[in-house]
Amino acid sequence: MLAPNEILLIVIIAVTLALIISNRLLPDVVAVLVMLALGITGLVTPQQTLSGFSNPVVITLIGLFVITQSLEDTGVIQWIARQINNMGGGSEVRLVLLFMAAGALLSLVMNNVAAGAVLLPAAVRVGQISKVRLSKLLIPLSFGTLVGGMATYLTTANIILSGLLHEQGLDGLGMIDFIPTGGLIVIAGLVYMLVVGRRILPERDTLTQNVVLTDLQQTYQLDERLWEVRVLPESGLAHTRLNQSHIGEQLGLTVLAIWRGRHAIFSPSPNQDILPDDYLLVLGRKERVDQLLAWGTALSREQPPHNHKHDYSVDFAEVIIAPRSMALGQTLTELKYRERFGLTAVALWRGGRSYRTDVGKMPLQVGDALLLIGSPERVKTLANDRNYLVPSVGYTSRPPRPQKAAWALLITVITLVLAILDVFPLPQVMLAGAVALVITRCLSMEEAYQAIEWRVIFLVAGILPLSIAMIETGLAARIGVAVVNLLAGSTPLVLVAGMFLLSMLVTQIIGGQVAGLIVGPIAITTALQIGTNPQAMAVAVAIGCSTAFLTPIAHPVNILMMGPGGYRFSDFFRVGLGMTVVTLLTLMLGMVVIWGVG
Repeated sequence: MLAPNEILLIVIIAVTLALIISNRLLPDVVAVLVMLALGITGLVTPQQTLSGFSNPVVITLIGLFVITQSLEDTGVIQWIARQINNMGGGSEVRLVLLFMAAGALLSLVMNNVAAGAVLLPAAVRVGQISKVRLSKLLIPLSFGTLVGGMATYLTTANIILSGLLHEQGLDGLGMIDFIPTGGLIVIAGLVYMLVVGRRILPERDTLTQNVVLTDLQQTYQLDERLWEVRVLPESGLAHTRLNQSHIGEQLGLTVLAIWRGRHAIFSPSPNQDILPDDYLLVLGRKERVDQLLAWGTALSREQPPHNHKHDYSVDFAEVIIAPRSMALGQTLTELKYRERFGLTAVALWRGGRSYRTDVGKMPLQVGDALLLIGSPERVKTLANDRNYLVPSVGYTSRPPRPQKAAWALLITVITLVLAILDVFPLPQVMLAGAVALVITRCLSMEEAYQAIEWRVIFLVAGILPLSIAMIETGLAARIGVAVVNLLAGSTPLVLVAGMFLLSMLVTQIIGGQVAGLIVGPIAITTALQIGTNPQAMAVAVAIGCSTAFLTPIAHPVNILMMGPGGYRFSDFFRVGLGMTVVTLLTLMLGMVVIWGVG
């Protein structure tokens, strides 16, 4: 019979999962609500309610984010990307191997999403030069960062599981505990991708490439959405400015250019005047254009002339919304893109499809690919804004402090060595490394604050009391007993496999960070009940939380690759299913050989 506090906790967990899955609230907001609910209901003490913010897990993550940013800002990561470019040699097999291995290597020392973000522009450039489709490179890159995260302590789920062991008075995990098992999975994953995975990767045209207008129309499916309308002399649009016309706000149409006499004005500024007999090149659905006709315009029966003189040079560029971008959750209209950058958004690519109407009204998400039109100078300016990734050839931003690369690399290596040798507690080592980077001016204190993914910090700190409540109320132990009874007679290895599969499946829906906090206490308690190694069980669950291969929403690094790779949801499942099986089989081998689980 469940106790009242256990029933209350189950309700809180169910509501938490429902809110996260529904996307009605941001996950970090849900985490704060969970923290408050646990404190108000008395399921945890006031001290435990806020304990997440002082937890070693959070301190370690803060240090990791700062170290990651320093490697980017000093150009260490860009240097690695250039070496991959040089070694690729135009061979698809070699490039698949290189990008997957590079993703795994970088994930040993930095956040998975950051590793994917810094290698993504390199993959785009290499794909353009070698003529290898990006759809053949970006899933291997994404999966490489995920398996690399399995082989290091410096992955959020791994840090969380170690912290949960400490919460139950057990020895935590360190760098050495993840390297042997995770290393085997990295090797097995590389073999799978080279032998099987690359053969079932989609061969699909992608968006992040420099193309001329005619190619652009086909790639972005613009043909059926481009219209040329003439502003009639009696139109209310005549003698108004573009930003006063409300063409975008009310109709969701985008004005790409204005033809006036023998001149073409591409990506017109918001203050551009609209005059009688101007021809507007607009992008949008036919029913919206029909509404525009009622405003005193007429469809042109002639194609736009090809001998117009351009008022200035114009270029097209694909821009990807970066992780930690300040633009997340905002619309292009709210960001005043045209006013700030002088660029016009033509289309948005998300989830394997192109959106060409109401682009300015869509809240931006990580991995969204925007097709922009504007002058090359404007595009270069945008490339220097760290909120955006501009992978096009020639638009790579210069790292702000390349002269500090040696310092950043040295401090990172020292930090990792101290972490591996376990000379000092890991949170202290990571925090000391972050402070050393600031002292040596590899990045400023303000940049260090900006480098921290506060959404992740609040998510982890807010959900950690939920794990404490599961232990304190006895719910974790009760579920553990139920699992043991369900699998009565099974070997410890089968139970470990079951917990891996549970954490892996939960990860596909709500992500590895939350999955680790919910499944972790149950798994560790189950290990103690059956007398198997709790550290081995924690490693299995942590690896399950990184086994995010089946859906793009399982991990942000997958989402980041969706737009540039032109992927569909089914692509990840098709390639990721075999990767998941390989991970499980290799993990079981590691449990037997390395951890002695029978």
